[in-house]
Amino acid sequence: LNHFDAFSLLVAVVLSAQTTDGKVNEVTDILFEKCPDPKSLSEMEYNDLLAIVRSVGLAPTKSKNLIKMSQMLLDEFGGKVPNTFEELERLPGVGHKTASVVMSQAFGLESFAVDTHIHRLAVRWGLAKEGSDVKKVEAMLRALFPKSSWGKLHLQMIYFGREWCQAKRHERKSCPICCWASYGKKIAPIRLSEINGMTALPKASKRIILYTERIEDMRAFKAKFGRSLAAMDED
Repeated sequence: LNHFDAFSLLVAVVLSAQTTDGKVNEVTDILFEKCPDPKSLSEMEYNDLLAIVRSVGLAPTKSKNLIKMSQMLLDEFGGKVPNTFEELERLPGVGHKTASVVMSQAFGLESFAVDTHIHRLAVRWGLAKEGSDVKKVEAMLRALFPKSSWGKLHLQMIYFGREWCQAKRHERKSCPICCWASYGKKIAPIRLSEINGMTALPKASKRIILYTERIEDMRAFKAKFGRSLAAMDED
């Protein structure tokens, strides 16, 4: 998701529910030109905001929440995005998953954000029990992995899932993890040499190229808003 500070990340994540990252980026590229901070967004008319974000899912509700959220940031937090779960989750439209992403990506604090993709993979790979809610899955993943890996692992799981472990038309025997991980179905053991020799789906190379292009887009986006690229370059 394109962003240049904690506020723009918060807005983008709120908009991302039931919407692709690509669609959110199209919308925020326009929105952040007009409203780069809480003050300008809180002053925007509801209908004007709705016209900009209409293409994302649940646009009417998100528009109302973004205006209320921005006003609350001004009234209670001096126009700054708070850096605690308790305070973030008080903001309109901000749930635990959104707060987790902001805590991890904006503030670099230990957090393991569990969205629908992470939840699906954790259950499929046997890392969490079937029927577990988001908070239970998060607790299980936190217990399994060291804090220092949470932020990076969140992204690694998402990108791995896109390449190898899709929700639909998934071939378990062709997935480097599902071919041996147990989630209620038995499968003949596959040798490590076979796993190492697996290649991603034909679309994977295109996805990797597109992801590289997205990194360049992110650099251009940050430069456009006059923000430093030092943090990204260090990554």
